[in-house]
Amino acid sequence: MSKLVTVFGATGNQGGSVIDAILADPQLSKEFKIRGITRDTTKKSAQELAKRGVEVVTADLGSVDSLTTALKGAHTVFLVTNYWETMNADVEYAQGKNVADVSKAVGVSHLIFSSLHHVKNESKGRLTHVPHFDSKANVEKYIRASGVGCSFVLPGYYMSNFTQMLNRAEDGTYQLFYPVGKEAKFPLFDAAKDTGLFVKAAIKHADQLKNKQILAAEKYYTPEEIVNTFSEVSGKKAVFIQVSPEQYKASLPPAIAEEYLENQLFVEEPGYYLGEPLEHSLELVDSKPTTWAEFVQKNVSAWK
Repeated sequence: MSKLVTVFGATGNQGGSVIDAILADPQLSKEFKIRGITRDTTKKSAQELAKRGVEVVTADLGSVDSLTTALKGAHTVFLVTNYWETMNADVEYAQGKNVADVSKAVGVSHLIFSSLHHVKNESKGRLTHVPHFDSKANVEKYIRASGVGCSFVLPGYYMSNFTQMLNRAEDGTYQLFYPVGKEAKFPLFDAAKDTGLFVKAAIKHADQLKNKQILAAEKYYTPEEIVNTFSEVSGKKAVFIQVSPEQYKASLPPAIAEEYLENQLFVEEPGYYLGEPLEHSLELVDSKPTTWAEFVQKNVSAWK
């Protein structure tokens, strides 16, 4: 009898990638049936999942009763929470806590959470305005203490960010502005394609990865490597320009300026993954994740 995996965010980048990966995997597609959680089961993307054999259901992360129904019978759960939906860290934490509590109550064997590091703690109080990292780290801490079997996939720096961040100047040159130096290292990651690759590894190596983190990124890139690769692949000239924190904040909407600034400063010091190498995580995956060059090639039309 097939085991059940419940996937939150089924029609989003991360959850959708997890479903694609499980369905395409010869082993896991036989071992698991998939229940996809989405807010609106009538939308086209949800209906497409249903046509592929996914049980598509709705659930409210704020409701224990709703989650109890959604998680009933599940062996494995993939949870991704969305800070940006409410921009409220307390709400995100409460949602993660609810899923952990219900997972424990209904007997889930393995809860895989899409997590991040705690910026305030890891920067020793220097960076205090990155709640979309800190709230996920707090959820991870709660899950670890809950007693439910767990592991954590830490998504890297989204390659898709650069479709907005590499901007065309009047002279036709593409410019990347960052408040960091040339040695900063960005662990790049194609979330829509490769989240599932790393979550598959968490499922297949569950015993080995109990209570452990997987770093979901293809490689570390410096800002100059990012623009140079972009230029080589796209044929469009691109440059990295280091700016001051004040200049960087001035280029952003006030509501997110401080958070985005400190997010970049965290990448520089102590490091997005605190300087940890990626090799151990990459050894666990079935295939190589998307490179930055491959992403640019595939999405070159995104840069007008």
